[in-house]
Amino acid sequence: MGKVTGFIEFDRLDRSYAPVDERVKHYKEFVVPLSDSDINRQSARCMDCGIPFCHNGCPVNNLIPDWNDLIYGENWKAALEALHSTNNFPEFTGRVCPAPCEASCTLNITDKPVTIKSIECAIIDRGWKEGWVTPKISHSKTGKKVAVIGSGPAGLACSQQLARVGHSVSLFERNSTFGGLLRYGIPDFKMEKHLIDRRMEQMRAEGVTFIANTEIGIDVSTADILEDFDAMVLTGGSETPRNLEVPGRDLDGVHYAMDFLAQQNRRIAGEDVTDNRTILAGGKHVVVIGGGDTGSDCVGTSIRQGAASVTQLEVMPKPPEMEDKALSWPNWPLKLRTSSSHLEGAERDWSVATKAFTGDNGRLTGLELVRNEWKQNENGQFSMVELPTTEFHLKADLVLLAMGFVHPKPKGLLDELDVALDERGNVKADETSYKTSRENVFVAGDMRRGQSLVVWAIKEGRRAARAVDEHLMGMSTLPD
Repeated sequence: MGKVTGFIEFDRLDRSYAPVDERVKHYKEFVVPLSDSDINRQSARCMDCGIPFCHNGCPVNNLIPDWNDLIYGENWKAALEALHSTNNFPEFTGRVCPAPCEASCTLNITDKPVTIKSIECAIIDRGWKEGWVTPKISHSKTGKKVAVIGSGPAGLACSQQLARVGHSVSLFERNSTFGGLLRYGIPDFKMEKHLIDRRMEQMRAEGVTFIANTEIGIDVSTADILEDFDAMVLTGGSETPRNLEVPGRDLDGVHYAMDFLAQQNRRIAGEDVTDNRTILAGGKHVVVIGGGDTGSDCVGTSIRQGAASVTQLEVMPKPPEMEDKALSWPNWPLKLRTSSSHLEGAERDWSVATKAFTGDNGRLTGLELVRNEWKQNENGQFSMVELPTTEFHLKADLVLLAMGFVHPKPKGLLDELDVALDERGNVKADETSYKTSRENVFVAGDMRRGQSLVVWAIKEGRRAARAVDEHLMGMSTLPD
């Protein structure tokens, strides 16, 4: 372990933010990193537990105690190697992961977990700065060709792993550039896109071929792909948003959150916004329906666009300020989470259901709302019950639906392949073989497991790559 008494000697210290009045004027990242000396002291707090719960709390099973010890010993390059051994893109997770590893940290029992996420980000940022991140080129080629469909974190991770063991990998993307949710869903103020671009350059050097503006099942048939390639991996994500089917849903001014976020990311990148309707929050009273990360991203983006007001609504009850450690630790707890965007000036309200959208001449003017509570029946099932005489109206010029995603889009790719789906509409495959019901077709990421985290997508992409390699070669040297 780093320092035997480190967790006693040093208090938890995490990254800070630039002042609100400064950061809302731009779309760049605004997290203020810790100094190297601060990172050293924070790594010294790691207890190197006999059972490293953080390791299991992390979906990619990062070797957290190992690289904490290496950082405490000032061995940054070796720490980077340990970090990369389980995670292809720690600069992504070091910025946008909710850090379930910290929830699992033994020191979280006293609410002072090791600042794992900040240490992870510091390691990879230092690695890029020092030039330690270089292509890992396979010098022996297998002669096998693999098509990866969808360039989100699962597709990127899968492609990189397969290329590194000598397969010829083509990564297909229907958009004009790559990254999926990382590129078009996550705002630039949380993760700037040059981070994706430099990884793509590394992957090109490793042999990955990037093919943009090509939607498989629409522009190119799946039959052609299966004829030209030895294997196909579906990594298209979960893209069908959950709708709110209440009166007034078709009013101008009610939009899906991802349409709104993608448009802004395209503006920042200098891309054309080709959607039929431009969605902007400037000068408007904005209501975001949905209390998760996507809703929070809509809040921060709306504020930067100059919204007159921003209100975020959640149908579920307000979570407790603090979890009961005896019941939750080391698992991910249900607790109130306040993002940097919430701190920029949004109102939040819980246990609120939308009854209808109201409008004038086809244009949204507000919402009819009612308060609710959740009651449990004798079978332990919860259901929402509206509270009488609690109806109220909220003015709105723009409503953004951020209630999550239900399953992949079937049109084109999945319809043409006719792969088996599970009861939720995701592509059916297990967590060992990642094989679909079609021969030589595999699936990974949100398209298989449903809406999830970037870190889970990376994990699935890595594991699917091993499964594909084993399928093609009879064995695999890729990590599980």
